Amino acid sequence: MTGADPAGVWSSPGRANLIGEHTDYNDGFVLPFAIDRRTFVALDTREDGRIRVASTFDGAVAEVALDELDDLFPDRRGDVPEWATYPLGVAWALLRTTGVAADAVTGVDLAIASEVPVGAGLSSSAAIEGSVASALNETWGLGLDRVALAQAGRLAENEAVGAPTGIMDQMASMLGQPDAAIFLDCRSLDTDVVDLGFAEAGLALVVIDTQVEHSHATGGYRERRAACELGARTMGVPALRDLTVDDLPRAATLLDDVTFRRVRHVVTEDQRVLDTVRVLREEGPRAIGDLLVASHASMRDDFEISVPELDTAVEAALRAGAIGARMTGGGFGGAAIALVPHADVQAVTDAAAAAFEASGFRAPHVFTVTPSAGARRDA
Repeated sequence: MTGADPAGVWSSPGRANLIGEHTDYNDGFVLPFAIDRRTFVALDTREDGRIRVASTFDGAVAEVALDELDDLFPDRRGDVPEWATYPLGVAWALLRTTGVAADAVTGVDLAIASEVPVGAGLSSSAAIEGSVASALNETWGLGLDRVALAQAGRLAENEAVGAPTGIMDQMASMLGQPDAAIFLDCRSLDTDVVDLGFAEAGLALVVIDTQVEHSHATGGYRERRAACELGARTMGVPALRDLTVDDLPRAATLLDDVTFRRVRHVVTEDQRVLDTVRVLREEGPRAIGDLLVASHASMRDDFEISVPELDTAVEAALRAGAIGARMTGGGFGGAAIALVPHADVQAVTDAAAAAFEASGFRAPHVFTVTPSAGARRDA
């Protein structure tokens, strides 16, 4: 951005969610892991109390005074490019949550580059938030721990960007560990590291990016969240997390069909997360395939967030030898994941490409990801 060497470089990964979709904002359970594709931010300080951001996403540069961030968010977010609301929103969220005055911290230049595919359901947004939050936390001497940085990222996404997401993505990006998933209770924010054992079991995690872009800030996501909130109110509980599958017959008598199916997805998905953690620990990763398939069916039929390309990806992967497969992320596009024996990775890749071509879809982007480490300083 300035031609000078940066003061430091930080990075944070995207994430794949093994199971537990749309449970996070219902105070439920999720099982994501950080992936080996990262977003990097180079930071240099400046003396004029301003923050300037540039990225490989866009040739534009966005710049604002730190003491004007409160004016920018949320009401004037349209004054900057959409991608810039993520890093600028993180700066705003960190100052807001810590109560540190804008004139008490140094201005910064941030240059962002990412390996995480945008719009693929692999949380490129949380990767930006995690890298920027880590960089600013250290540079500004805020002393926040990883959970607090994840919370700042969620605040930025909810209020600065305007996307009503939960905290799963940010927690996975901050806390990820190699060959492990993060079992997260989204109510208490308690976490537990769950060994995945993919490498030892000879398994790969294949991502089939449908190239169908989605946006969490648009109506479909908001409608699903509103339906969940209605269901919880009608059932007399603080959140759908407080229901079990035994409550579903009563829910069916109290809720309209659409709201009931939204509720049924969340309640059964919470149970599938708990079952997946148990099965991983007792039997290993080769035994979780049916749970992944059931999760996709629930998202397709009850939550109605799949699209034909995602269904095609899952079906093609299963036919070609995947142990299990499901869409991952918020839905309405993005990616499917498939748990695949190493020997069948090429067959799954070829099957997905052939199925997409036969259906007249744009060719998918197929690649493997490895459960990896969370946010860190790189230089």
